[in-house]
Formats: sequence, C-alpha cells, structure tokens
Amino acid sequence: MFALKKTITPFILPPGIFILAIVFISLVMIYRKRWKLGLANLMVGMMLWALSTVPMANFLIHGLELDYPIPSDPSGDVIILLGGGMIQSVPDLTGTSAPSPSMMGRIVTAVRLFQRLGLPLIVTGGRVDDDADSAVATVAKRFLMDLGVPEKLITVEDRARDTAQNARLTAAICRQQGFSKPILLTAAYHLKRARMAFDAAGMRVTPFPAYFMGSRNIPYTWRHLLPRAGCLCTSTDALHEYMGILFYRMFGP
Repeated sequence: MFALKKTITPFILPPGIFILAIVFISLVMIYRKRWKLGLANLMVGMMLWALSTVPMANFLIHGLELDYPIPSDPSGDVIILLGGGMIQSVPDLTGTSAPSPSMMGRIVTAVRLFQRLGLPLIVTGGRVDDDADSAVATVAKRFLMDLGVPEKLITVEDRARDTAQNARLTAAICRQQGFSKPILLTAAYHLKRARMAFDAAGMRVTPFPAYFMGSRNIPYTWRHLLPRAGCLCTSTDALHEYMGILFYRMFGP
C-alpha cells in the first residue's frame, strides 16, 4: 500500500498531472494521425518529465557544484553573503518577510562560518521586485542578528538587483572599508557565476559554497524516475545558472 501511494501521488500533484495530460493529448493526436504536432507535444512532455526526476536534477546541478568543495581552512578579512531571494510580507518572529529556503541555507552557513572565524559580514541584495516591502539584505541582517551576529559587524548593501550589481557594489564597499581578502559565500550552484562577476569587478575572492542541492553517490531506483516538483525546481535553477554563465562569457557581467 505504501509503495502504491508513493507511485500514484507524483502523478496526482504537479508537475506529474500536467505531464500525464500532455502525454495523453499527444497520444490522441498521434492516434488521429496528426503526427508532427502529436510527436512534438510528446517530446515536450518527456522533456518536462526528465527535468522533474532526481537523476536529471542531480546531473544538471552537479555540473555547477562539483567545482567548489568546502574549504578545509578558509581565511580572509570579511565574509560577503550574497542575497538569494525572500518570501515577502509573511509574519515572522521578529518582523515581516523571511528569507527564501536557499537564502536561509546561506544565512545559516554564514553564521556558522562567523562563529568559526569571527569576521565581519557584508550582506548584499536589494529589492528584486519593485513592490517588495524590504530589501533581501535587510531581511537577512535581521536573521543574522537573531542568530547571534552583532549588528556592528554587519554591513548592508541593499541596492543590488542581480549578481553583477552584487559584485560591483560590494567590491566598492570592500575598497572603502579596506577589505582585500573577502570570502564569497553563496549557494554552491551559484558560485561559478558569482565568482565571474566579482572577477569582472576587480575583486579576488575565496569562494565558499553553501546550500548544496545535488545528492552524491546515491543508488538510483525506479522511484527516482517519478516526477517531483522539487526536482523540477532544481533543474530550473541549474539551467538558469548555465544560461547566466553563457551570457557572462558572451557579453560580460
């Protein structure tokens, strides 16, 4: 009964139910001899299914995460924490709005690294949406303080709206405050593009990954081929990064 439930549920919830609908419509088209449209739709359904599976999500995200292992003995004079989104206008213990899951993973790692090294932090991230009630960096600062980081050791950069601006504006702060050996902390899959942006801004950084999403060395079974919303999100994040890296290489940050 448990196995049956785990098999049926992914096809009742998105994206599974939409994949089934696409496949069904495609087969009807093929049955009615509308071959080209039917096969095209079927291909779309299969691609969506593949992106929603654990093996594909791991394959895509691993290509970004494997280049940056966690440093065994990191050193520097400041920790730069890149903003990674937030959930707007939600109630929280000490205010309104909260970090996204990815950003929360970065914050927790930043606090743990702060407890080990005792370095000041620069948090960068502005209002990604024009109607946002606060900047990502402002929300992150509140959580950092709640987790024990003194306010006097946190510098907020709340204007940047993308990774390139994160790099340029934070590099300027580092120069103003005399920091020359920053540790760049962001999600592991985002580090490659973030480092490219900081290199373009003329700031050499020590990359420090957080919030790994790709599972390592797990034995795949047929259940890993069932569609999952979380896997589709992971695949989407990875594809976004690959597109961003390609854009940077072609046009620069």
